[in-house]
This record gives sequence, C-alpha cells and structure tokens, in this order.
Amino acid sequence: MGEIPPELDPSPIQKAELFSTLLPKEINFVVSHSSMLQLRRGGCLFGPGERAAHFYMLIKGGIRVFKSRSDGGEDEMARFTSGDTIGDFDFARGAAYDAYAEAVEDSVLAMFPAYGSTMENFSLEEPHTTSRIFLSSIVMMTERIKSTQKLIVENMSWVQELHRRAYEDPGTGLWKQAFLTDEINRILEDPTSLIMLKPDRFKILVDSRGHGAGDEAMVRIAMVLKNITRRTGRGWPLRFKSNEVGILINKCGVPQAGKIAVELAKSIAALEPVSARDDIPSFPFTATVAYSVWPGDDMAWDSLFGGTYDLLMDTWRAGGNQVVHHHKEKK
Repeated sequence: MGEIPPELDPSPIQKAELFSTLLPKEINFVVSHSSMLQLRRGGCLFGPGERAAHFYMLIKGGIRVFKSRSDGGEDEMARFTSGDTIGDFDFARGAAYDAYAEAVEDSVLAMFPAYGSTMENFSLEEPHTTSRIFLSSIVMMTERIKSTQKLIVENMSWVQELHRRAYEDPGTGLWKQAFLTDEINRILEDPTSLIMLKPDRFKILVDSRGHGAGDEAMVRIAMVLKNITRRTGRGWPLRFKSNEVGILINKCGVPQAGKIAVELAKSIAALEPVSARDDIPSFPFTATVAYSVWPGDDMAWDSLFGGTYDLLMDTWRAGGNQVVHHHKEKK
C-alpha cells in the first residue's frame, strides 16, 4: 500500500454512485471515515486473491488493471483516469479480486473505508448508514446487471453470429466437434440421435485428383447434411475430423434415426460422380454410416459417441458402404 497524505478532498466521495442515496449528514460521516492514498508509479493497489475491503476514487494519475498469463505475458483489462471509480462493484459484492491494479504514474486516490478501518468498524458506529450503503450496493449491482443484459439483448444477432463463427468449420460451414464438446450437456434431451458418416475410398479421390477435389467433395457432402437438418427443422450438421461428418438430432428416436441414416447413405450415393479424366476413372460416391440414440443405446454420452465412432471405422475398414446401428450390449 502507498503513502497516506493527511488532507482529504471530499468531492470524489460525494459523487460516488455507491453513496448517491445517502443524506448530507450521512455523506459527511462517510467522508470522515475515508482517507487519501498516494501510490507511486509501478505501485500495486491490489492483487488476485485479496478481498475487496475498500474501493477507490482516482483523484490524479492513472491505474491499469491486468491479469498475468502462464507464458509470462499480461492481458490488460482496463485503464482508469482521474475521476474514475475503481473496485466499487467488487467492494459491493465483498468479492476477491482476480486481477492486479497498478499505478502507471504517480497517483492519488480517495479510499473508503479509511486506511486501517473496515466496514465492520463502520457498521458498529453507524449501523443505519451502513444499511443504506449496502442497499445502495444491491441497487447498483442490479442496475449494472440489467444494463449488461440489455446490451446482450440489443446485440443478440451479433452475439449469435460471433458464437456461430467460433464453432464453424471454415471449409464446409458445418459445426466443429468443439461445439459438440462444449454444448452437449445443454443440447441432450431424450431421445437424441447421433449419425456419423465417412465417405468410402476417399483417399483414392485425393491421391488421384489432389486435395482440391477432396475439399470440393466435402462441400458437396456437407450440403447433403445441411439439407437433411433443414428438412427435419432441427439438428446440427457436424464435422468431426478430416472427412468424418455427421448429424446430431434431438427428439429423434431409433426408428427415425435409422431412416435418416439410410436416407443419408442414399443421398451420398446419388451425388454426381467425379468425371473421368485422362487415364483416371470416374469416382462414384458411397459412404459408411453409423448411428445411435441417447440414452436408449447407451446412457453415457462419451461412451455412446466413442462406440458409434469405433463401429463406423471398423465397418469402413471392412469395405464400407453400409448403414450400421451401435448400441451397448445389455447385461
């Protein structure tokens, strides 16, 4: 902590949002229990883990708030200049700080409660004023939460677009597997079907015609998946790995999942073959499809996912061009 000058300018304290509902007499009492704090450049105002037992109003200078990274770097979160209030939200919640606050130049701050004092001491002397401060803190937190919610609602389309882009596979426009990993607990509802697909002989296509042909083929396969989810009106078309894709569909039991899996295989087989070129023969599409339904086929999602994927790969290695159903053996 820095040095404490003897003189106290009451005006910043009087303007603080936390004290906006107090009467003049109560404000004077708060001022009498506040102090000034002088912080030299590079001095630490607070650090992670420290309880927010005070809050500060910056009179002069500058304060930056930052977090340290594991690689030794820093992520700056905010900068405060003269007139700004620092830490009032943490103080109102009685929370612990999760970042550092450091003076970027010689700075002077007003601090409440005063240096060496606590809210417990303050409440013993003036319980009524303390109650009004706590009530004001609740109102302040509620208003800030409302403002944040309003901001989110007003920008919902932008938030949704940002969310979609974070999980979108750039090559096909399908959802990445990371989306499934992060959101599966929210998505799952009894029953939810998982349908996985792997195109057959795909390496032959790539080796004979190049990666560009493989990328183009994946775009065509992705379109088949998207068309199915559009038609059903629900579900998420997914890309799991390089050429392993699929669909997750909620409110979809075994009979419907089986029909969709067969439809998917037929739709892939109906894609226009890649034309013959020079001495390279045409390439007709077929696919191996494996499906399962949670929780009927396996109540543990990770086990269901892993078992379906293993069955897909085993069937594909055995020659593929089949639709198979994975279900955990009942004991």
